[in-house]
Amino acid sequence: MNALQSPDTLIPRHFLDLKDLDASTLRTILDVAVGIKRMQHKRARPLHPALPLRGRALGLMLSKPSTRTRVSFEVGMQQLGGNVILLAPSDMQLGRGESIADTARVLSRFVDAIVLRTGKTENLRQLARWSSVPVINGLTPDSHPVQIMADIMTFEEHRGPITGRTLAWVGDGNNVATSFIEAAALFGYRLRLATPPTHAPSPAAVAWARSKGADITVTTDPVAAVAGADAIITDTWVSMSDKASDQRLNAFEPYRVDAALMAHASPDALFLHCLPAHIGEEVTESVFEGPHSVVFDEAENRLHAQKGILVWALCGEDWQQYGKEPTA
Repeated sequence: MNALQSPDTLIPRHFLDLKDLDASTLRTILDVAVGIKRMQHKRARPLHPALPLRGRALGLMLSKPSTRTRVSFEVGMQQLGGNVILLAPSDMQLGRGESIADTARVLSRFVDAIVLRTGKTENLRQLARWSSVPVINGLTPDSHPVQIMADIMTFEEHRGPITGRTLAWVGDGNNVATSFIEAAALFGYRLRLATPPTHAPSPAAVAWARSKGADITVTTDPVAAVAGADAIITDTWVSMSDKASDQRLNAFEPYRVDAALMAHASPDALFLHCLPAHIGEEVTESVFEGPHSVVFDEAENRLHAQKGILVWALCGEDWQQYGKEPTA
């Protein structure tokens, strides 16, 4: 699939995984997102001055609980002039046996784009296969690309270009870690991942990123991972698809991000967490609420980064202009 084709053609611009897109497109999406955020903050009003998605509708299919994904896409679409329809499983025939293929083809006649948060990655691929409108990955068990776009935006707001910098992931080698691995190959940062041996990151993702020239280190030693790092990133030890157990929690005890671990990073290192956080488990309160933490800037940037994705997906060949101040 050629992600650079106009949505006016038969091939929609899907945003499924970072590795499906090229570095130039992802960078330009972020540039547009930064421009939209700056423009709206400057004007002290939430609506984009051009309302590029006026008359467009976004379908939100959320089969898992969501705060940031739901609210950021709803508000973002509205600030761009569009409308949103929430599609919970209990509200759809998909929850009563209708196929994904049929659902995709029906929704494609009603809405202009679909965001899917699902517990099965194959559902995302099937939806995109049969949809004639853009499908955006709002989270699967294997990846969370919209989160990483917001994280890179946040890092660069505070520390400048991420290319050539060193990021450290500490904890579970989960779906968010996978998207960070893919982004390392596309944005040019070094990535060190420290995880328990039983919760290592996806070998396929690591192999893919290394094949593209990414500098990826996988270790079980959190101190080695964070040494001199420009940012430390973590996530919950128990994801929505996992079950909590004493054995699991005990395996992650050495990977808690506390003041002692932060001290091994660069003095001005940032702390990132996609939220929700479990204070006292993966991160201590002193770090979460401390001067290194940018977690709420990161949460806000879900809104802005996703507006960049929506504009890219829906605004045709002129999409880049919507990150610039109107001249008229």
